[in-house]
Amino acid sequence: MADTPETSDEKKSFFERAQEALEDAVETTVEAVKEHPIAAAGIAAGAAAAVAGAAYGASKLLDGSDEDADGSKKS
Repeated sequence: MADTPETSDEKKSFFERAQEALEDAVETTVEAVKEHPIAAAGIAAGAAAAVAGAAYGASKLLDGSDEDADGSKKS
């Protein structure tokens, strides 16, 4: 069975649904922060630490790309 190309209306509908879902998620998040500001701050700090750790790890992987496992330069 061949897939039929999506029409412009179908694509618009998809983007409208995605936008509505994002708006609902933002609204829910704002309400949660209002109800539990300390917990929200803790979650934000944890997320920031996770992103920083991932960035640090990625930078270490990229920095060592021209070295062998023992730290010597590749030929």
